[in-house]
Amino acid sequence: MSSLKFSIEKKLQQKLGRAGILLTPHGAIHTPAFVSVGTKAAVKALTPEEVRDLGAEVVLANTYHLYLDPGPGRVKNLGGLHKFMNWPLPIMTDSGGFQVFSLGAAYGKGISKVTQITDPSLMIAERSSEDEIPRLAKIGQDGVSFRSHHDGSLHYITPEKSVEIQHDLGADIIFAFDECTSPTETLKYQEEALERTHIWAKRSLEYHKSKGNSERQALFGIVQGGRDEGLRKKSAKYISSLDFDGFGIGGSFAKEDMSTAVRWVNEVLPEDKPRHLLGIGEPEDLFMGVENGVDLFDCVAPTRNGRGGTLYTHKGKINIRNAEFRDDPTSIDSECQCYVCKNYSRAYVCHLMRAHEMLGGTLGSIHNLYFIVNLVKRMRQSILEDNFEKFKKEFLARYLH
Repeated sequence: MSSLKFSIEKKLQQKLGRAGILLTPHGAIHTPAFVSVGTKAAVKALTPEEVRDLGAEVVLANTYHLYLDPGPGRVKNLGGLHKFMNWPLPIMTDSGGFQVFSLGAAYGKGISKVTQITDPSLMIAERSSEDEIPRLAKIGQDGVSFRSHHDGSLHYITPEKSVEIQHDLGADIIFAFDECTSPTETLKYQEEALERTHIWAKRSLEYHKSKGNSERQALFGIVQGGRDEGLRKKSAKYISSLDFDGFGIGGSFAKEDMSTAVRWVNEVLPEDKPRHLLGIGEPEDLFMGVENGVDLFDCVAPTRNGRGGTLYTHKGKINIRNAEFRDDPTSIDSECQCYVCKNYSRAYVCHLMRAHEMLGGTLGSIHNLYFIVNLVKRMRQSILEDNFEKFKKEFLARYLH
């Protein structure tokens, strides 16, 4: 029996989007919702209390990084992630599959989660070995071997090992092991990788169901398939045929066709289970995901941008380090209700950033995370009030001006 209960409160008319409630052993997540990323059991520059105060209902930690340090056994012995990081609300952990991508196919090539396909050299199917940067991860049929980016030590992760690590970490929602592929890969390779992901999904599920943890931890299966409609729908059909508690939509997307890939998948996935779009967090992409039936999103962008001085406003992003803000007494965003906007000026945050004060990164992260978390909450409310399309058009008209 699943440890999750998911109910849909209201659906978008003539769209796949919906507002719902996802009940977990550590509380409710009101969907659609943005999941704050705490990679190493911490949202960078913020305390868990600050993350809660800005409205976050759930965080996601990274299996790969926590496996290497401090180690899943240590976290388990210290009471699991909730106690370890003093976070009493729901926690998710990814499978480590994205590191298969970032340390493997994408390593040294500048390919990120969302890629603009503008460099023709990225589309070349065959490259000579002399052109390749040595990868830190190598993929086999049974799992992935990789070298630690800390000390170069060799490790081997199988689907069973990934789930075992996540069992020890103790998150409410965990993910099946998968291979995240680059949108620049050939169709032939995408087909091979998809077959591998499907085999790994079944093995992950079988191992999970064989353990008592399955009664208190939910397992999501991940849909892959790259840019190809046939592969995406094939994956959605297969993964939904298995007894997963919910679904992740994975892959490194081409910006040009992300919305169609998400729609292809969600038209196939069962309506009564939650769907998580992995690694996506820009405002325009969040609107796209919500209207196409996504319930959960996670992304490092808000806090990463915040630490670097790129801040979200209702009129678009600003670089708070710029000289134009040095004497600006106004708030970062006059329409924002976050703690930072209520108490600090653009001039002060600009000073902190230019002076490399740690507080600058903290204030930037608080503002950005508040902005994104509560933007998705407003999307949810607009669905309940039957004005999502109006809200979307008005927000994006200003934000993307």
